[in-house]
Amino acid sequence: MLRIRLTRMGAKKKPFYRVIIKERRSKRDGKYMENLGTYNPLTDPPEVKLNHERIDYWISKGAQPTETVASLIKNNPPLTAEQEAEIAEQKVAAKLAEKEAFAKEMAEREEKIKAEREEAAKEAKEKAEAEKKAKADEAAEAKAKADAEKAEEAKTEDAEGGEATEAKADDAGAEVAPVEEVKTDDAEAKTEEAPAAEEAKVEEPKTDESEAKSDDAEKVEAETSDSKEEAPAEEVKADEKAEAETEEKKEE
Repeated sequence: MLRIRLTRMGAKKKPFYRVIIKERRSKRDGKYMENLGTYNPLTDPPEVKLNHERIDYWISKGAQPTETVASLIKNNPPLTAEQEAEIAEQKVAAKLAEKEAFAKEMAEREEKIKAEREEAAKEAKEKAEAEKKAKADEAAEAKAKADAEKAEEAKTEDAEGGEATEAKADDAGAEVAPVEEVKTDDAEAKTEEAPAAEEAKVEEPKTDESEAKSDDAEKVEAETSDSKEEAPAEEVKADEKAEAETEEKKEE
């Protein structure tokens, strides 16, 4: 008995079927007598191609289609030339639409990739500018710090220079002061020696005259007493003169 049935073709998980005619008792994957069409369930809608003339011929010879093949024959009746042309046009339009959709998808993907690249470039640029600005701020801060340190050092040096100048002035004053003190002491010493010298000068003639004229008369003694009375007045004048000179030197 002949059977019109499907035989599986295609790869794993990608089934593709042929409509064949073979003996019912033959092996499932054995040789078949004729290929009567194809059936592809993976397309949308499923694609069915049948040779109705040969199917009708084999049915007339007593061949029996299976339930699946009978359903395919029923739902896919023979088409006229116009219907076949229309179906062909639909298939072409579907392929074009598929190509357009694929091209649109690729364009959108490219635009997305381009936008991502532009965004990444923008972020990298902003990051570089931020780093550059941070470095510039650090450099400016370091420069300001260095200038402040230099100004502080200059201020410290000026202060040290002023202290050194004051110290030199103090040293000079200290060196000058003893000289003046020595001069003052010398002047005082000279002033003290002057009255003593005057007294010695005044007293020496008086002593010599008193000794020379000790044996003379009362007249000579009277003259000697007069000279003694005048001597103290001269000594007083000499002392006053020496004191005046000492005060003038101190004032100078």
